[in-house]
Amino acid sequence: MARSKTAFVCQSCGAVHSKWLGRCTACGEWNTITEEIVKSEQKVPAWGGPASGTGVKSLAMPIAEVMHKSEHRLPTGDAELDRVLGGGLVPGSLVLVGGEPGIGKSTLMLQLALHLPGVRVLYVSGEESPHQIRMRAERLRSVGEGCYILSETSVSAIFDEIRRVQPQLVIVDSIQTVYMEGLESAPGSVSQIRECAAEFMRYAKSEDVPVLLIGHITKEGLLAGPKVLEHMVDVVLNFEGDRHHFFRILRAQKNRFGSTSEIGIYEMTSAGLGAVSNPSDVLLSAERQSLSGNAVCMTLEGVRPLAVEVQALVSSAVYGTPQRSATGFDVRRLNMLLAVLEKRCGFRLGQKDVFLNIAGGIRVDDPALDAAVVASILSSNGDVALSPEVCLAAEVGLSGEVRPVSRIDTRIAEAERLGFKEVVVSRFCKIQEKLHRIRIVQVGRVDELYQKLF
Repeated sequence: MARSKTAFVCQSCGAVHSKWLGRCTACGEWNTITEEIVKSEQKVPAWGGPASGTGVKSLAMPIAEVMHKSEHRLPTGDAELDRVLGGGLVPGSLVLVGGEPGIGKSTLMLQLALHLPGVRVLYVSGEESPHQIRMRAERLRSVGEGCYILSETSVSAIFDEIRRVQPQLVIVDSIQTVYMEGLESAPGSVSQIRECAAEFMRYAKSEDVPVLLIGHITKEGLLAGPKVLEHMVDVVLNFEGDRHHFFRILRAQKNRFGSTSEIGIYEMTSAGLGAVSNPSDVLLSAERQSLSGNAVCMTLEGVRPLAVEVQALVSSAVYGTPQRSATGFDVRRLNMLLAVLEKRCGFRLGQKDVFLNIAGGIRVDDPALDAAVVASILSSNGDVALSPEVCLAAEVGLSGEVRPVSRIDTRIAEAERLGFKEVVVSRFCKIQEKLHRIRIVQVGRVDELYQKLF
């Protein structure tokens, strides 16, 4: 009997090594190399047609002679999901949806499968039985007639049902649970994930049927499996949020058919995930009271303006070493802003604890948040409350200057719509003041910001 050939494969990047190593020499990750059995015979594709590397060769042609096809999208019925995708699902696209366990990936995909009128959807689950999925559908208060449920992990069996049902949309939950019989490695390994995703990609491109794959993430917050998986798919969506908060954010990390700067905001309810069309109203407190340490920033996610509340707490360091903690904000940028306040403005914050929180459980990376962070820290340090009718939108530089941010007119218009009376921006912004009735305060340095606010 022939001896099975083995190889040592990194589960993070897919690199193959001749022997076991504690650290992968390709990606630098520790304890990710496992031994897998490699079969030498040619793999037969699960979907019909020749395997990759065989068949009729394509001929090169000038780009002007390539037939142009108008892009037809399939609306999902979910305004937030359509916003992130760029208008809907493109036929033949392969979409990867990742997120933490329990964040709502399966709920979002099941809602999509149940709420598509006139579309035949095949929902493949390798983690739940049909009875469990039916119970979850009843909790969502919807049982779609065009939704077919399949509890299967074998790729060949899944494609047999695809040939029988002829769906217009396929959802696989999850790519880590399905496997191909021709491979000896376990489900979830690098080779299984890569080959299974390649089969679904071959099916999607040949039949012009969109396929959505749900993927797990690692403890570092990255999509599990080889990095080549993210290169194979057309769209990579990341579903994020704190399980202890009601809000979830859907971001596009990669999108071949649209922008990656859009986000979708959902609210977790007893009836599933509900789209939040006006997030500023829910991210701000219902009654903005005059409390020290609170400031409101007009941030921007894609082309959508959001009003977020920044909360800061400054107190004397009890144990000698001051603490720096931030939730929803980069701690390194917080340390930079504290250094600017101490060096350029003379505020002695080196021996004080500073805690920062972005209300609502969301994470914001917009530089326009700098001014609100500085204002909230100074408000808490002096125990002086900011006016609840003031919001800020400006970046702070290392020399203490207040720098302009993009799309300032959109931010000011949103602040005016929410009922704010005053907005603080950089004096270097080019503002069309005739378009706004709100009072615009322009500052050039952090010390001017302090004088205007306090």
